[in-house]
Amino acid sequence: MKKFLLLTLSLITVVLVNAQDKPAPKSPPATVKAELSTGTVVTINYSQPSVKGRTIGKDLEPLPGQVWRTGANKATVFEVSKDVTVDGKPLAAGKYALFTLVDGDYWTVIFSKKWDQFGAFKYKEADDALRITVKSEKAPAFSEQLNITAGKDGVVTLLWGDNKVSFTVK
Repeated sequence: MKKFLLLTLSLITVVLVNAQDKPAPKSPPATVKAELSTGTVVTINYSQPSVKGRTIGKDLEPLPGQVWRTGANKATVFEVSKDVTVDGKPLAAGKYALFTLVDGDYWTVIFSKKWDQFGAFKYKEADDALRITVKSEKAPAFSEQLNITAGKDGVVTLLWGDNKVSFTVK
């Protein structure tokens, strides 16, 4: 009887410990999905880092000249259901890791064939499917968390701190 009671108490303790609320992740996952007029579906899965009083480009990514995973945790996954063009350049249907590289006001947006990876630690330029360069604009409002949007018109926008970076998928 004592063994049964001890076993029961142990199981109850394990269940209660595992049932406790876990804190929200520091960089919560987010998904944006848009269906274009052509029927193409654009899906972006990423984690949203927060600025938290830090300075983007100095003590927070993206850092000048360094490839950034365009989010936090795992590399951001950019997926298109059909062949598309991105700012006029062809990109085949499929999944890609979305990286960025900042040089002043210009951001190079990189679509890497190696989409299933953590961060940008294993990034290799040889795996690039496409690179486009876009000019960053001042965001209409400060974005504490990285926010990516995609519209039915194919415009994908990254809002991060005071930065607004957009490109068009057709």
